[in-house]
Amino acid sequence: MSSVPPHTLCFLLNDAARLLRKRFEQKARNFGLTRAQWQALAYLSRNEGVSQGALAELLDIEPITLGRTIDRLEAQQLVERRPHERDRRIWRLYLRDAARPLLEAIKPIAEETRLEAFAGVAEADRETVMRALETMRLNLIEASSAPARDRERA
Repeated sequence: MSSVPPHTLCFLLNDAARLLRKRFEQKARNFGLTRAQWQALAYLSRNEGVSQGALAELLDIEPITLGRTIDRLEAQQLVERRPHERDRRIWRLYLRDAARPLLEAIKPIAEETRLEAFAGVAEADRETVMRALETMRLNLIEASSAPARDRERA
């Protein structure tokens, strides 16, 4: 019996994502940030002012885990917490100026990693992969937001 896992959609997506993260980490090592910190900064750059709980949901991690990551980023002067205007329990997150050059500096590394992943894949096939993945993502967002009774019928 073969020890190679079956090439199912979920396996391939998960393994490709794992290898992309690993390669990115190898290339970004000199910046002194963890992958979790890079992810938090990247998502925050597209969602400034988001609450810590909402960012944890976007990153698909526990709020306490994100809290520790934000603590470290705040200590490095990369992120700041601001109180919510009406709810004292909620903190809104914002990038500090020091984070912006880091995010710019990492873009070429992200692009190099993407190009390595797509090496040998024709441009038309790259576009097809991206369209298919985006459609799948949207399908799953819609399916996940449907009421439970609708999901049971499907």
